Amino acid sequence: MAQDKTLIFDIEGMNCGSCVGRVEKALTAVEGVSDARVNLTTQTAQVTGSGAALSAALAEALQQSGYPARIDTHYLSIENMSCASCVGRIERALRAMPGVVSANVSLPREEAVVQVLSGTADGARLAAASTAAGYPARLRTRDDTATTSADARKESERQEQKRMLLIAVLLSLPVFLLEMGSHAIPAVHHWIDGTIGTQNSWLIQFFLTSVVLLWPGGQFFRKGVPALLRGAPDMNSLVALGTFAAWGYSVVALFAPTLLPETARAVYFEAAAVIVTLILLGRFLEARAKGRTGAAIRKLIGLRAVTARVERDGALTEVPVEEIVVGDLIRLRPGEKIAVDGEVISGISYVDESMITGEPVPVEKSEGATLVGGTVNGTGALSFRAIKVGDETMLAQIIRMVETAQGARLPIQDLVNKVTLWFVPAVIVVAALTVTAWLIFGPDPALSHALVAGVSVLIIACPCAMGLATPTSIMVGTGRAAELGILFRQGDALQGLQAVEVVALDKTGTLTEGRPELTDFRVAPEFEEQALLQLVASVEAQSEHPIAQAITRRALQEGLKLVTPDSFESITGQGVSAGIDGRHLLIGADRFLEREGVSLGELKAVGQGYAAEGKTPLYVAVDGQVAAVLSVADRVRPTTLAAITALHDMGLRVAMITGDNRVTAKAIASELGIDHVVAEVLPEGKLAAIEELRGQGRRIAFVGDGINDAPALAGADVGIAIGTGTDVAIEAADVVLMSGDLGGAVNAIEISRRTMRNIRQNLVWAFGYNTLLIPVAAGVFYPLFGLLLSPVLAAAAMALSSVFVLSNALRLRWVTPDAGLALRKPKAVPSLRPAPAE
Repeated sequence: MAQDKTLIFDIEGMNCGSCVGRVEKALTAVEGVSDARVNLTTQTAQVTGSGAALSAALAEALQQSGYPARIDTHYLSIENMSCASCVGRIERALRAMPGVVSANVSLPREEAVVQVLSGTADGARLAAASTAAGYPARLRTRDDTATTSADARKESERQEQKRMLLIAVLLSLPVFLLEMGSHAIPAVHHWIDGTIGTQNSWLIQFFLTSVVLLWPGGQFFRKGVPALLRGAPDMNSLVALGTFAAWGYSVVALFAPTLLPETARAVYFEAAAVIVTLILLGRFLEARAKGRTGAAIRKLIGLRAVTARVERDGALTEVPVEEIVVGDLIRLRPGEKIAVDGEVISGISYVDESMITGEPVPVEKSEGATLVGGTVNGTGALSFRAIKVGDETMLAQIIRMVETAQGARLPIQDLVNKVTLWFVPAVIVVAALTVTAWLIFGPDPALSHALVAGVSVLIIACPCAMGLATPTSIMVGTGRAAELGILFRQGDALQGLQAVEVVALDKTGTLTEGRPELTDFRVAPEFEEQALLQLVASVEAQSEHPIAQAITRRALQEGLKLVTPDSFESITGQGVSAGIDGRHLLIGADRFLEREGVSLGELKAVGQGYAAEGKTPLYVAVDGQVAAVLSVADRVRPTTLAAITALHDMGLRVAMITGDNRVTAKAIASELGIDHVVAEVLPEGKLAAIEELRGQGRRIAFVGDGINDAPALAGADVGIAIGTGTDVAIEAADVVLMSGDLGGAVNAIEISRRTMRNIRQNLVWAFGYNTLLIPVAAGVFYPLFGLLLSPVLAAAAMALSSVFVLSNALRLRWVTPDAGLALRKPKAVPSLRPAPAE
């Protein structure tokens, strides 16, 4: 069975939520497609499926549906071709690439022309596929066929909308002034009557309005009429119907007035012209706002370095980043941007990793340290070896994760799509019923009233805001999260995280630093602290045990010089015995020293106190006399207490599920105010603990960082991985915290809540707007107050509705870390069941 592949590509012609439903219907009908999701804001589709000709079938289906996929054409120069069989091999290799619609190779010209779904396969990948098949290829640029970047294309579209808007304003303004000025100001009416005359005024309006509809407004007819003829009307269809109805009625009143009752002889050229102008204004404002929704991706892409100094054959060469390969030795100067992920070979410097992790403090880098492409070197010089390049770098993976999250469709969007799929046809039916009702029951001039009401219904009901409500908020929310070092790997996690009631935490590496440190060193009165620490560290330097390394690390930090012991013996599970500088040292647990005949005296009680605090006590004896007791512990991160306090303030319960011993776990839980503790469990036990909590009817988020956390991360309602942890944990999680700080979990939940609140606001506005204003446009207030909504006001309201939704979503760009937590009052929450009996 062929393996499913996921394609993300651009689509043209979508304007509203009903378009999304039709595109998804067309895509899911393609054989081999298992899932299809469409994003109106980004104008993209994400399709998962299998099949040798999947991309071509998708392109064909979209073409037939009236929403063609945007196709990029790449040209490759190919070497080593000698016959037709070479051509066949290359074409098969290229067509096997995800996203390729067609591939045609010319033997005489030694060239391949490859069409791909825009946003899937770039030219470099296509060239690599040909090269891997044995025919070296390089991307060939042509001025007449070069493809522009997505940002450049969108900017071009914005400029075109701006140009069309200006033309529409210039042509519509005289029409509006002639007609509405004549209605509103009697003096203007008399002036027109006495100069050019009413008939000539109408002729001028006819000419200018016709130009508006054919030129700036032509886009509505080019897209809307074919959709209407296919029986799948969209927003463009509504605008085309409404403006053509107003224009057509006015043409009859101007050139064949006898066909209309005398009381109904009026023109509505200004309505048709101003409707087009206002909708173009709305689209221009939408285009500007949409450009801002992708700011996070543009920032991430902007982090990429362009070139790097690479040492090859003993010489330094400035090469493009795309040409760096794994194993290249790269020289990094002060202040330079790091080109690719690598490992430091020599040098010492501090690197600003804030744009990746969110941590503002530069990180020290020396031999053996890892570097992340896109981060910025400080004042030192480094030499490093490339270990990940191209799409394998951390920055490339982050960009992919953000793009996937921004293109995600939340469960709430399914309802929206189902509604909008049938909304436009329903609006056309309502408009037809409105016209019929006015013709039958309306007062004179019934025909004019019917036209005004029918056009107003068509225009005001355009479901643009419905289609934009959810995806725009998702784009901005996940983009802002990425800027704060929070990556939503799974789109539905954005919706799921706001509903969690319990946050379960691993201990080691999540609540704590993840490595033991020497926390206490109590020395007997007869000994000097620094001299004894030097001896102990010199002995422990011979061991690779984490506790020994913690002691050695403290001595080196204090500038003590270590010496080599004369003898060294490790007693498994007990401690060590060593001879150094003519003295005999014993280091280990209390039972070890007591077994060796050493009396611990008062220091034993001190050690027991350390143990009660969750620390590991060790005793030191010199020449048979107890000399000191020290404790080693995995320190709680400085930000952990504030993060747990913030989670409580958000109304959440906090649990700790750890494999560590119960005494240590309960000591830390008591220190941090954790509500529920499950200790001494294996990885499967962590998953069982989560299931137990879920059995109480609560949604669970689990935060962890290690391989042993992977089952719990995958089994929780939402898994949150500390980004400094293992790759296995990250792969199992729904959300990744790049900073390694538990405060990131607080921010993730806050962004999730803010984003879902924003989506609900947008949907209430969008659905409420259409639900309330369609009856108003149909004339429900006319019998009571004599009010009938002007089509011009309907167009303005429709355009402003979309702008409101986009502007509301853009507010998420200003969410700040721990936003509002300090001001939030703690909520009453139900208590958890007590931990299992020890």
